[in-house]
Amino acid sequence: MIVRKREPESAEISMSPMIDMVFLLLVFFLVSSKPIKPEADVGLSLPGTVAQDEVLELPDEQRIVIQSGGQVTLNEMPMDDPASRGLPTLLHTLKRFRESTQANQSEAIITIEAADDVLHQRIVDVMNICALAGINGITFATEDAEDAL
Repeated sequence: MIVRKREPESAEISMSPMIDMVFLLLVFFLVSSKPIKPEADVGLSLPGTVAQDEVLELPDEQRIVIQSGGQVTLNEMPMDDPASRGLPTLLHTLKRFRESTQANQSEAIITIEAADDVLHQRIVDVMNICALAGINGITFATEDAEDAL
């Protein structure tokens, strides 16, 4: 019996499937990658003024006077009822004052002047309202030497 040798077949690599796979990988990575935000889309808030519904004139010095009956006045304007511990009008006014000082990039400072015979609880109430309004700069007025004479 005669055994014939087969002629070796030449092996060729087809490039078409490889090109298809590279193209599919390229499309996959393009679709799944996260696009970078352009600089124009980045949110930016510039310093500005606080929008106010109504005009509120407050002098530079904010002075809270607590009278002997418990009446609280802010720059000689009476605030709330003397029996009110919540002081909502004072709280609203002080919040607006803090917002305006933040817009002007300055510090909100309050001076508290209490009568000699006022209850300490009323002073604590006013200090709590200042804290709720976000005002940390609180000073206390003392009797001047001229007033003592």
